[in-house]
Amino acid sequence: MSSLRNAITRRAHKERAQHLRRKFGLLEKHKDYVECAQAFHKKEDTFEGKKLREKAAFRNPDEFYFKMIKTRTVDGVHKFESEANKYTPEEFMLMKTQDMGYILRKLQSEKKKIEKLTAVLHSVDNQPSNRHVYYAED
Repeated sequence: MSSLRNAITRRAHKERAQHLRRKFGLLEKHKDYVECAQAFHKKEDTFEGKKLREKAAFRNPDEFYFKMIKTRTVDGVHKFESEANKYTPEEFMLMKTQDMGYILRKLQSEKKKIEKLTAVLHSVDNQPSNRHVYYAED
């Protein structure tokens, strides 16, 4: 008999509309409460619960990451070192000259391509003759 009971379609439960509460603001629906509670318990488990305590207990004291060198704390907040002073002035000059050389090489190659294309297309500029030429033989 349980299969017959499940065969009947049931109407889905819907929460009431809040159009009468415009002047008071919206009430929290049950699904909103459930979502908020789940998020709270999830945060509670991760931040104040067992996971972080276990992680701290089993951490490797010899553990090292390169970000430990590249960051520093300012008022308890981690800040990355600025990338501005990463290169010396000599390195900057070398990079600029390399960039200029690359640009000049590309410019030269593009000019050669243009010259080749114009050499191929020399006959396109002239108007073709629309007359037929007949050579008569006697």
